[in-house]
Amino acid sequence: MLSAEPIIYGMIFIGVLVMVNGVYLVAFGKSISLSNKVNRRLEMLDKGERREDVLAKLRKEMDQHMQSRSLPLYSLLADKAQKASIAFTPQQLIMVMGVAGVGAFLGLTIGTEASLPIRVVMGAVMGVGGVYMWVSHKANKRLSMIEEQLPDAVELMVRSLRVGHPFSSAITIVSKEIKDPLATEFGVIADEATYGRDVGEALKHMAERLDMQDLRFLAVAVAIQQQAGGNLAEILEGLAKVIRARFRLFRRVKAITAEAQWSGKFLSSFPLGALIFIQVAKPDYYDEVLDHEWFIPACFIVGIMLTLNIFVMRALVNIKV
Repeated sequence: MLSAEPIIYGMIFIGVLVMVNGVYLVAFGKSISLSNKVNRRLEMLDKGERREDVLAKLRKEMDQHMQSRSLPLYSLLADKAQKASIAFTPQQLIMVMGVAGVGAFLGLTIGTEASLPIRVVMGAVMGVGGVYMWVSHKANKRLSMIEEQLPDAVELMVRSLRVGHPFSSAITIVSKEIKDPLATEFGVIADEATYGRDVGEALKHMAERLDMQDLRFLAVAVAIQQQAGGNLAEILEGLAKVIRARFRLFRRVKAITAEAQWSGKFLSSFPLGALIFIQVAKPDYYDEVLDHEWFIPACFIVGIMLTLNIFVMRALVNIKV
């Protein structure tokens, strides 16, 4: 007799992801989405919010997660949430984890016959794991978009400088002409410069917050020009070529290592997939060995080996560009 429980577990986990994303969009509006055509900062300004209020709100969202690394459990999420610029406060994100865990527990209670300890553990795992997966996906997507936008943004700054605009104005032009997420990042820098912050320092802070090497190159180039002088347009033009070449090389390396990456994912997921298939097709398959003294230790050993396989395969294909 086929068992539907594994399918129910998967549907509940997907439901957790959908719920978290839905709550996020309802709480902060469609403008928070990376696919929004109008950048979020300009949309907030168009609604009549004061410039200093928009700056304060965006800066708080961008910096709040790294300041909360000491919170229990939250240290696992802080770095990813920072790069994703999640608008939820750390306390709200922890609360979302709790709500998602309770929702998953209720779903398991209604849809499965699992024992109470299993439902509690799986509810907690789905709540924390679902939120972590959601934040990680948003961080990876956001950083990928910034990496792709950055060469065009630097070239736009070069053109602005060559027609006579000061660098602060070039930053402002970039914040208006390109799309999110980089538009809002540069918009915050432009506003900070307007209120007296050094542009080079603001760029350095953004590079450290997003942990991107190309942004560090930009911050260093601007800082050197401010201290030693020189033609900033020529410096940035060369930097744009370097960033674009690194981006092409990164994509090429990614394409070359794609087979190894998918092999690692397959080798890691196949045993779990086989286990689920066996449980669905023949739920009593392991009944004869469940009481064996080596059954539980063997399960732990297999789990440890699968986890090590994930890290080893990731290290093998993680080529720095």
